[in-house]
Parts: sequence; C-alpha cells; structure tokens
Amino acid sequence: MDFLPLFITGTLVAATLYWFLFIYGSAERQGKLAVNLSGGSISSEKIQDKYKQYWSFFRRPEKIETAEKVPDFVDTFYNLVTDIYEWGWGQSFHFARPIPGKSDKEATRLHEEMVADLVKAKPGDRILDVGCGVGGPMRSIAAHSKANVVGITINDYQVGRARLHNKKAGLDALCEVVCGNFLEMPFSEGTFDGAYAIEATCHAPKLEDVYTEIYRVLKPGSLFVSLEWVSTDKYDTANPEHVKIIEEIARGNALPGVKSYHDVAKAAKKVGFQVLKEEDLAKPPALPWWGRLKMGRLAYWRNHILVTLLAAFRIAPKGTLEVHEMLVEAADYLTRSGDAGIFSPMHLIVCRKPESSKSC
Repeated sequence: MDFLPLFITGTLVAATLYWFLFIYGSAERQGKLAVNLSGGSISSEKIQDKYKQYWSFFRRPEKIETAEKVPDFVDTFYNLVTDIYEWGWGQSFHFARPIPGKSDKEATRLHEEMVADLVKAKPGDRILDVGCGVGGPMRSIAAHSKANVVGITINDYQVGRARLHNKKAGLDALCEVVCGNFLEMPFSEGTFDGAYAIEATCHAPKLEDVYTEIYRVLKPGSLFVSLEWVSTDKYDTANPEHVKIIEEIARGNALPGVKSYHDVAKAAKKVGFQVLKEEDLAKPPALPWWGRLKMGRLAYWRNHILVTLLAAFRIAPKGTLEVHEMLVEAADYLTRSGDAGIFSPMHLIVCRKPESSKSC
C-alpha cells in the first residue's frame, strides 16, 4: 500500500535529475548543457592542476612581476571558465545597464548595439572585436550594422565555440574569429575601419600596450570604443575592505590588477588617440549593474548544487567544482563592489586615430 507514494516520489526525483542533467542548459538555451561542462582545451585529468596553478599565480594580482606570463594564465582561465560562463550567463561575457521592462538578454543586445553605433560600424566596414570571447557581442554588432566583424581571442577553445555559434546564427559570412594575443595581433597596420573592446582589455598588464596595438591596426580617422573595468573615485586605498574587494575581483577574473578610472584616457592619449568621449555608464541614474548578480544568487547556488552532483558522479571533470566556487565568490565580491560604489565594469571611452597620424 506504500508502493504508490514511493513510486511517485522516485519518479519525481528521477524526472528532476533528468531535467537538471539533460535539459537545463545555458541562459540562452543555445550554449552548453550541464552534462557537457569541460575545461576547454585542457584535458579532463589536468583541470584541477591547472586551476591550482592559476590560483597560485593570481593570488596577489597587484604584485605580479612576470607580466609576460599573464597571457598564458588568462588563456588558462578561459579554458576553465568558458563553459560555465556560457551555461550560466549566456554568450556575451559582460555586464549591461539594466533597462526597465527589458530582459537581461535584451538589455545586453541593446548595450552591444550602442557600441556598434558609437564605433559607427556600417555595411562594408571591417571592425575589430578585441577579446571577443565566444562572440556574443560580435554577432549582435554584425547583425545590427551589417559590418564585417573580426574577433580576436587568446583562447583557442573560444574560437571553436564562436565559430559554431556564428554558423548557427547564420552570421559566419559577416563574423570571423582569430586566435591570438591582443598584445601582439596578427594583423597588418591600418587594417580596420573601427575597433571595440567590451570588458576585455582589463586582462592587459598595461592599457598602453593593448591600446598601442589597436592604434596600429586601425586606419587613420577610425574610431575605437572601449568599456573598461576600473576602480572609481570612491575607492579608498586606505580602506582595507575596499582593497580586499578590488584584489578579489582581480584574482577571480584573471586580472593583473584593476586599473583606476584615471588610467583610461591617459593611456589612450599616450599612444596617440584623440579622446572624444569618456563616461562611466554605471553611474546613477543608471540602475545597478550588479542587480543581475544579486537576483541570480539563487540560480548560482542551484547551479552549484548541480555542479556538485555532476562532480560527485564524475560526469563533470575533477576540478570543475573548485572553478565554479571561484566564480561564485568572484560574483559576491563584484556585488560588494557595486554596493560600495568603488568599481565599474563599464567605464566608456570613445577615441579616434588622427587622420594624419602614423602608427606607434
């Protein structure tokens, strides 16, 4: 007589597990399924070791002295996190200003289209996406402007994911992806009609170095638009809590330190750019950019339970749980930075390469 309730309970548990493991996918329903989480180009048996190496290297990001090693560890970071990002966040690895009445996905698309408009992308142009990830912004900007967009990412795994998504979206004729270091780009001088970077150049040890490369590959008169991760004017270096938050943001996001908002225009001018506009898009009256992180806490922990189960049953590679824990902690520090007003992920700068300028 107790068989029916037991059967119903067992069926519900089995159905829930099946949904979690085989149906519940990325934020956009086009990315990875949970059961397919991987370490990118890192073999399954080496994920945990690579995670430990990464964590050791970035434990004191503000004191990194071997800047030449940074690209390799940024590559390692994106091997570790790309599937988790895509599964839990979507194909655009950045923040966007919330818009009342719009979903996060719609707000993200409009944010990317704003960048396309600022860089004045138009049909026939060749536009550079500096640090393109799996190509979410690239596809939005190509679809919106009909320009040809060339993305560069240091991570070969992301190249494959971006090309797959480009093809699925029917945009592979407009979108091209190249594997390379944006500090030494494999493009000739004066190749592009415009360039943009959306929360990507924060991985450069020095902004001047990546800005110099962008300047070099742009045609004279072309525009460059960047959204930078920076500490704000409210950041107090004498406040231990502020320092801790900024350090943890850097450590959990493969940043060789967080730049000050003072650094951005200064670096752009130093390499020869004319600065046309500078604005922190995160400042009021903009709604809190970190609201999505706060609202997503339940989803984070739900996802964390799922990753724990996947790791326990050895469906997810060893080390995946530690990587997810790192990202949950990084999200917490980003939220705290937003509450304190000491950090912005969308400090906007619009620059032009002078018409008569020579490459640096």
